[in-house]
Amino acid sequence: MDDAMLELRPWIGRVRTVEDDLGMMAIRRVAATFDVDPDSIKRGDELPPHWFTVFFGETVVQSELGPDGHPNKGIVLPPIPMPRRMGAGRRVKIMGRLRAGEPAVKKAEVADIVPKSGRSGDIFVLTMRHTIEQGGKTIAVDTFDAIYRPAVPPGQKTTATVATPARGGQAWTETTKLTNTLNFRYGGLTWNAHRIHYDGDYTRTEEGYPAIVSNGGLSMHLMVDAALKRGKGALTGYTARLVHPLWVGDLIEVRGENPIDGKMKIWAADKNGVLCGEMDLEFAS
Repeated sequence: MDDAMLELRPWIGRVRTVEDDLGMMAIRRVAATFDVDPDSIKRGDELPPHWFTVFFGETVVQSELGPDGHPNKGIVLPPIPMPRRMGAGRRVKIMGRLRAGEPAVKKAEVADIVPKSGRSGDIFVLTMRHTIEQGGKTIAVDTFDAIYRPAVPPGQKTTATVATPARGGQAWTETTKLTNTLNFRYGGLTWNAHRIHYDGDYTRTEEGYPAIVSNGGLSMHLMVDAALKRGKGALTGYTARLVHPLWVGDLIEVRGENPIDGKMKIWAADKNGVLCGEMDLEFAS
């Protein structure tokens, strides 16, 4: 890992800029995916505060995709020498809202790369910082972590996660079925070709998961959707942590407390009551 860091350390601080025109057809597809009337959003309208996470997909050409469906190492992300990549959490600050049909940019910075050793062995934690800008103003700063793990030996199951029961005591719940179509549409919106999200044979034989993995970004989107229905005021930021995978065809049950002094705690459980994610949100009055 020390040898790998010699190559990886110069990546820290690198910035890649991605432009997006926030076209109306793309916006209508996002709306339809999340049961929002596609015709209710007009050019120039403000979009929901968390929708910046579904735009700015990297348009990497097909020949530059690796065997897992991610871009080959060193093209978009640092060449971390471990093949299995999963999102872990994010810290988001929201200063404004994107407007439909107006150009915007994402500045993607490699904020840090940290090698670690833990219960499941050696890992690398990659921290990316995405700054979203439109009209010369910063709309949001999204800092998120991805964990890189070694390959699973052939025929073995992953041991990367431990099931923990989700707590009760919630004031409200909202349940969504993570259907194949919802997972497929979300992957299409975000231009995410990671094979664990659609290729069952690859997922089981190469990465050791028991089923197709539902996209973690989708889980976080649904969690924020549920919170926005109960929160008061404008969403100004949130932190999120994913702790256990959800499988396509499973249920995600978002549980939450009522907002107090502009803050809200929510968490997500699967059909067996296993904790899958946690989130703290902040609202401005």
